[in-house]
Amino acid sequence: MSFFTKLFRFVLFSIALCSATSALANITLPVVLSDGVVLQRGMPIHIWGKAAPGEAVQVSFNKQSKSSSADFAGRWHIYLMPEAAGGPFELRVTGQNEIVLHDVLVGDVWVASGQSNMEYPMVGWNGTSKEAADEIPRANHPTIHLLKVAHTYSEHPLDDLTPTKWMACTPDSVREFSAVAYFFAKEIASHEKIPIGVIESSWGGTVAEAWTSLDGLSSNPALMPIFAHRAHMMDHQIETDLVQPHEQELKRQAREKGLPEPLFAWHPDPHSWEPAALYNAMIAPLTPLAIRGVIWYQGESNSPLERAPHYGTLFETLVRDWRNHWAIGDFPFLYVQIANFKSDELENWATVREGQRQALAVANTAMAVTIDIGNPNDVHPTDKLTVGSRLSLAARALSYGERIEYSGPMFREVTREGHGLRLWFDHAATLQTGPRGLCGFEVAAEDDKFVPAQVKIDGSTIVVSNAAVDLPIHVRYAWENSPECPFFNQIGLPASPFTASLALFH
Repeated sequence: MSFFTKLFRFVLFSIALCSATSALANITLPVVLSDGVVLQRGMPIHIWGKAAPGEAVQVSFNKQSKSSSADFAGRWHIYLMPEAAGGPFELRVTGQNEIVLHDVLVGDVWVASGQSNMEYPMVGWNGTSKEAADEIPRANHPTIHLLKVAHTYSEHPLDDLTPTKWMACTPDSVREFSAVAYFFAKEIASHEKIPIGVIESSWGGTVAEAWTSLDGLSSNPALMPIFAHRAHMMDHQIETDLVQPHEQELKRQAREKGLPEPLFAWHPDPHSWEPAALYNAMIAPLTPLAIRGVIWYQGESNSPLERAPHYGTLFETLVRDWRNHWAIGDFPFLYVQIANFKSDELENWATVREGQRQALAVANTAMAVTIDIGNPNDVHPTDKLTVGSRLSLAARALSYGERIEYSGPMFREVTREGHGLRLWFDHAATLQTGPRGLCGFEVAAEDDKFVPAQVKIDGSTIVVSNAAVDLPIHVRYAWENSPECPFFNQIGLPASPFTASLALFH
C-alpha cells in the first residue's frame, strides 16, 4: 500500500471520526419534548435529554434561563421554576447545537391509558357514533394538544418513546384519537379555560399487569399468581402459533368464495400481556414529565375466572406504582368501571367491578360508573361522550376543587333492619329508580345462597329483605356480567354494583 493511499485512508478515517464525535456532541430531547408539547403548570418544569459527556447545556423558556452539563453517560436534566398557564411559547435548548421547540403551551397534562374502550377512536371501529360524528367537524381547539403513543413493548424500562408527535386538536387530528380522552379534555378545557395536553397511551385487549412495573408487581406477594398465569399462557403459545396459520387460511378461503369469514377464539398478543411490558415501553418514558393526573379505562381483559379475583389488588398496586415512579405526589387517578356486557360464564365482570369499587380506598381516586350506558351485546359501547363527561365531573371535583357532585350512589355500610338489611350510601342525597324499577338486589344467610330481595327506598337508604331468609347477613347488587336495573342519585348518576356482609359482633 502506497504512502498516498495510507494518507488518503487516514484522512477519510479522521473525517469520519470527527463526524461521529460531532454527532455524539449534538444535544437531543426525548420524543415527548417536541413541538407542541404541553408543560404542566404550577410544577417545576423538567427538561431533559442527551449530549456528549460533560457538554454544557442551556435551556431558555419564557424569561427563564438555566444551565447544566451532561453526566458521564451523556444524560442531562434541568428544572425551571413553575409557570402559570399560557402560551404559545418557544423553548430553546443550546449546546454544541441548538433545538427550538415551537407552539409550547403551559397548562394541565393528563395521561389517558387502558385497553380498547380507552383506545376506541372518535371515528369508531364499526362506524362513528352520532355524538362523535356531530363533534368531529367542530373539534378545532388550538389550546388542546394531543399525543398518541404507539403500541410498543419492552422487557426493560425504556427512556424514550417510539417516534410520535404532538398535534393541536383539529377535525383531522382527533379522528383516530381516544374518544373518551377527547371528550374529557374538551370538558376540562371549557371549564378551566387553560391549555390541556392529553397523552393517549392505550392498547386494546391488554391486562393490567402489563401496565404495571416489575417493581410494583413484585412488591406484593398476593400478586404472584399473575406470574403463574403468564407461565401458563406461554406454555400454550406454541399451540396457538400452530393454530393461527390454519385459521388464517380458512378465512382466506372464505373470502375467495365470497362467504363470511369464520369466527375463531381470540388470541392475545403474547408480548402485550407480559407483566410490565407495556409499562416499560409506553409509560416509563413519560414519567419524567410532570402531569396533572391520569384517566384509566381497563379491566375487561382481567375478567376471566382465574384472573378476576386478583384485579382489586392489582389495580390498587398499579395506581400506587405509577405515583411512585412519577414521584410528584398522589395525583388524581380517575377511572371507569367496566360497563354491562353479556360475556360468557368463563368471565366474572362483577368481581372486577368490585375490585374497582374497593380501589376507591386509595387516596385521590374516583370512579365513573357505566353499567347504565354499556351495550350488552358489544364489549365496545359507542357512547364515549357520557364516559368522558363523568370522568370530567370527577376531575372538576377532586383536581380542580369545584363543589359539585361527581359520583353516583356508592355503598358505605349495611345494618340490621328487623328481618332485613338497611343499606347506606355516600353521594346519595336522594335515590331514584331507573326505567325497570328497583331490582337486582339479592340477600343470603350464612349459607351464602343468594335469593332475589324485596327492595324499598327509604330516604337516602335502601331496605332489602326476603321472607324465606329470616336473618340475612349478605347482600349484593347488580352482581352479574350484564346487570339491567340501575338506580341513580339526585343528579342521575348510577350506583356502583357491590357486595357486602353485615358485621357480626360476638
